[in-house]
Amino acid sequence: MPTVVHEFDWPDRVVVGTVGRPGSRTFYLQARTGARSTSVALEKEQSALLAERIDELLHELTVDESTRVSVPDDTPLELIDDDPLDQPVEEQFRAGLMRLGWDPSTAQVIIEAYPWVEAADDDGSGAEPDPEEPSEVLLVRIPVGTARAFVQRTRRVVRSGRPPCPICGQPVDEDGHVCAPTDGV
Repeated sequence: MPTVVHEFDWPDRVVVGTVGRPGSRTFYLQARTGARSTSVALEKEQSALLAERIDELLHELTVDESTRVSVPDDTPLELIDDDPLDQPVEEQFRAGLMRLGWDPSTAQVIIEAYPWVEAADDDGSGAEPDPEEPSEVLLVRIPVGTARAFVQRTRRVVRSGRPPCPICGQPVDEDGHVCAPTDGV
């Protein structure tokens, strides 16, 4: 069966956003061109790591003297996107494996997200499948300014959840929090 590719080359919009209240939010990577959009569910940690890796890639491009692309240090004002996710949010799939790349011929950051599929490995535990023949993939290509805006927004969305406990670092719920006992206390 051929792989369904949800491809967005120079999309009108690509963002990470959430649905739900802090503590029970679902994170989405959403791309849109015109009226066509795709939303892929992510874990909070995947969202944070994606922003971190894109930021690292942009930094590498700025220090590499052979790169002929100008990477903005800050998010260009015209690219700041604080709007909520486009509605309705219809989950295409939940992301498992994600890949990040750079296309020097178009000066674009490439984001690939593949569906999570439970597969039994030799010891019977769930494992990420081989992405050689995925059922579908989200493929997004964005310029460096859009990538900078993506990083800024994603970090803000990740931080906007429940505040961390100053003692144990675990999230504090609306109705309070009890720290887990530590050794020696």
